Amino acid sequence: MSEADRDEMDVRRAVVLDYLAHGLSDDGRPQYAKSPAGYAVGIEDFQLYQVAFDEDERLTIGSEVVVEPPAERDIVTECHRVEYEDLSSGAQSELEYVVADLVEENEERFVDFYNDAQPITLRLHQLNLLPGIGKKLRNGILDERKRKPFESFEELSERVSGLHDPDEILVERILEELRDDDLKYQTFVGRREQEQNQ
Repeated sequence: MSEADRDEMDVRRAVVLDYLAHGLSDDGRPQYAKSPAGYAVGIEDFQLYQVAFDEDERLTIGSEVVVEPPAERDIVTECHRVEYEDLSSGAQSELEYVVADLVEENEERFVDFYNDAQPITLRLHQLNLLPGIGKKLRNGILDERKRKPFESFEELSERVSGLHDPDEILVERILEELRDDDLKYQTFVGRREQEQNQ
């Protein structure tokens, strides 16, 4: 792996969920001392961030920004991780749409999840963590992928009887992982960090 590839891997990008031009409401500093702030969700691992933005930049919800490493940031001046409950109500309501867009834009990556999902324990498979996927659907997916890997969400729906909206199922699972930090198994949220720690 070249150093350029390694550097590219270490750059974390996020999508802005909420932009607060006058700063955070719980920031006790006077208005003139507050910088524009907001919330963002990581593109690769769906980590949630509270961020402060450069005052000279005007952003909109859905803008892509670099959150890590600090040396690579151009618009973000400060950044730290937060939990779902810490998000503004605007960011919470935007989250589902942004996650759905990210799943759609990265279709190959998420279709590969259906192709590559493995057993977690003798009785539990990664596919069973997805909402609405029981034994019958799981076995249908496993049987079909043995014949030939899936190439799109559409193909998944066509080849696996009873599997409707495989992309929406993933969005639902990602949102569940974001909202409930006590889940035993995290399949999508924080994945990158888990892989780096192995």
